[in-house]
Amino acid sequence: MHALWAGTAWAGALVMIPAGSYEPLYPADPDQPKVRVEAFELYDAPVTGREFAAFVRDHPEWAPANVSPLMADARYLAHPTEGEQPATQVSWFAARAFCAARGERLPTVDEWEYTARASSSEADASRDPERLQELLAWYSQPSTGEIGEIRQRLPNVYGVYDMHGLVWEWVEDFNRTLFGTDGRQGGDDDDLRFCGAGALSATDVTDYTRFMRVAFRSALEGSYTTINLGFRCAKDVEAR
Repeated sequence: MHALWAGTAWAGALVMIPAGSYEPLYPADPDQPKVRVEAFELYDAPVTGREFAAFVRDHPEWAPANVSPLMADARYLAHPTEGEQPATQVSWFAARAFCAARGERLPTVDEWEYTARASSSEADASRDPERLQELLAWYSQPSTGEIGEIRQRLPNVYGVYDMHGLVWEWVEDFNRTLFGTDGRQGGDDDDLRFCGAGALSATDVTDYTRFMRVAFRSALEGSYTTINLGFRCAKDVEAR
């Protein structure tokens, strides 16, 4: 444990995610639809409001009164979560700073999606129609701002909790684009490519939850904060 976090009890623990491969929704090379994901470590739960509050106390430059507007928008920690609820209204810059202070990082899109395929009984439940319906039910719910505590549902086969069902999560390369253009700067042409040809080129047109995650991430900027967007940290295996 880093000295600056001495005395702080963390809600989560690092879990080893074994190496493997998966099919991203939009592979960079259609002739090679699977992407290799090397072994890495991922926290078994999102960072909590309590943990992030401790970080802000130790790093006052990340307090709402001090943070640059380039690093976080006006909603940053406007209504901070507490206790064991996931920390939300946290920008990508702030999430990265939190993880870096612990010698860690945000997971990549591929790492997050690779882990998120797992159910409580299968490492890859991405084609399980019953599970897809359960996930779609959550993703389709309107956001009320009421967020439960972490680790209240069963973990997946890796021992990771709450990849779905609590909050959206930041990833390191959230602004990785579908077709080689920056979706945050695109206009109608980009929208048409996503909705039309983009959907047709997806590896699984039935997995609506992945379409929703792609669309959500594409709409983000690093300074954005929302009441239902949190994060968790990851770590390279060799860096431990």
